[in-house]
Amino acid sequence: MTQWKRLRLLFTLGLGMLVLLGCGDDVGKVSLGLFTTKDVVIDARKDPKIPGVTCHISRIQADLDFSDPSDSSIACRQTGPITAIELAHIDKSKNGEIVFKASLSVLFKSLKVRRIYDAKNQTLLYLSYSTKEINGSYKHALSSVPLYGTQAWVKPVVASE
Repeated sequence: MTQWKRLRLLFTLGLGMLVLLGCGDDVGKVSLGLFTTKDVVIDARKDPKIPGVTCHISRIQADLDFSDPSDSSIACRQTGPITAIELAHIDKSKNGEIVFKASLSVLFKSLKVRRIYDAKNQTLLYLSYSTKEINGSYKHALSSVPLYGTQAWVKPVVASE
């Protein structure tokens, strides 16, 4: 197989992965300039187990590159009811669970969003991160959704004196 055919195959596979693992509803796209092929893309994703939470993820999309940059940002908010029943069905371990992922390159780099439950503070944490080290650092961002005021919030027990 020639190098050109190999590159074409990798590009096709990468494009297919982006379509299959897309990052959600595209709600915004801002060009970074007239002479660049890079855009800031903003996607909205509902948490599949807690649909009352919506995360907006911004990331750089490089249209003519084999790999998108790893920088991303995340902001998650309560956009509907959050119930104790929904909360009972999530992973409450320290590692939490992956709730979204998207391929950022044909070379195994991806953007993942992991939900972690902070039981002490009754807060859902959403960590977005790149799975490939860039310039000595793994890029990441954090957002939190407090459960106060939701049906899932439990009034803390205060020890009596």
